[in-house]
Amino acid sequence: MTSLINSLQQIAEENLLELEQAKAEGRSAIGFYCLYSPMEIALAAGAIPLPLCGTRNEPVAAAEEFLPRNLCPLIKSSFGFAVSDTCPFFRYSDIIIGDTTCDGKKKMFELLNRYKPTYVLQLPQNQDDPRALALWRSELERFKAIVEKQTGTEITDERLRRAIRLMNRLRAMRKAVMDLNKKQPAPLSGSVLLELLTKIGFLADKEKAINLMERVVAEACAGAFSVSGGQDRKRRRILLTGVPVGVGSDKVVKIVEQSGADVVAFENCSGYKKIFSISEDKDPLDALAEQYLAIPCSVMSPNPGRFTLLEEMIREFQVDGVIDLTWQACHTYNIEAFLVNEFVTQTFNFPALHLETDYAESDTEQLRVRIEAYLEML
Repeated sequence: MTSLINSLQQIAEENLLELEQAKAEGRSAIGFYCLYSPMEIALAAGAIPLPLCGTRNEPVAAAEEFLPRNLCPLIKSSFGFAVSDTCPFFRYSDIIIGDTTCDGKKKMFELLNRYKPTYVLQLPQNQDDPRALALWRSELERFKAIVEKQTGTEITDERLRRAIRLMNRLRAMRKAVMDLNKKQPAPLSGSVLLELLTKIGFLADKEKAINLMERVVAEACAGAFSVSGGQDRKRRRILLTGVPVGVGSDKVVKIVEQSGADVVAFENCSGYKKIFSISEDKDPLDALAEQYLAIPCSVMSPNPGRFTLLEEMIREFQVDGVIDLTWQACHTYNIEAFLVNEFVTQTFNFPALHLETDYAESDTEQLRVRIEAYLEML
């Protein structure tokens, strides 16, 4: 495991050097803030898609000079990285793509446009209405035109299909890595899994990312990550749902592990929400629009897909409990927490634990008390 983490760190450092070289050679880079905007469109134009930073507490103070203190920490962290120029991926991005997943983000994007050209896609808030799909497809047409203008490259259907095939392979390998934890005991701790997924997600070279994940799966299947010491079958298996988490915003994951349990699965958009396959046979823009609109984020009203995914994961990962995490001021996830607890309780006969917090460490002990009490109840 140590060898893999060291290798991952080396690859992450090489990634920054490769990005710098690619920019020097004139390649465009496009920054993404949310799962809904298809990276396939950037790849089809030969651009580098870059997921942007927003999971650490350090930039929040800089953001609060512009943004309300009682705003979602993910939004403040994202904006803080930009205004303090401490995220290399933001610095390398020529343009930024956002979408209207929440009111806080879309207003933050207005300010972000002062620092980097920012384009906001108008995401429908309903997945069932045929008008929603038509609107979203038209927004992807607009996105495609923006990228073509930025890169000077025509995005043909064949280019899009190649990009879809590549991203389908990438998503399949992410699923394979996460599915390792269906084993009992889980071979990857939640912290290690999160570090792997986060750092691999930043790799500009998607083939390198795929190869690295193939290595993780191969080594795990060979027993390289067998757990030791106290990590045994008696440890409670926890599924984390709700808002996205990453390296730096993983305090709940760490507290769960310190309390003697394992986070074996992530339902959120850091984890299983990213796992889908896009049709390679139909019109590529139709296929992208249909599949991306189907992502079960709490911004969608109603949002039945989240409960379908939760039921599937709870059964397949054989979890003992569910922790539903909400960032401060994330109203959609906060309200949906009632439905999550109701669903989990009625379907599996144990309650979900809802936690609302931010990126700061000030409430760590309060969270620990609640998490330990929940684990004891299980």
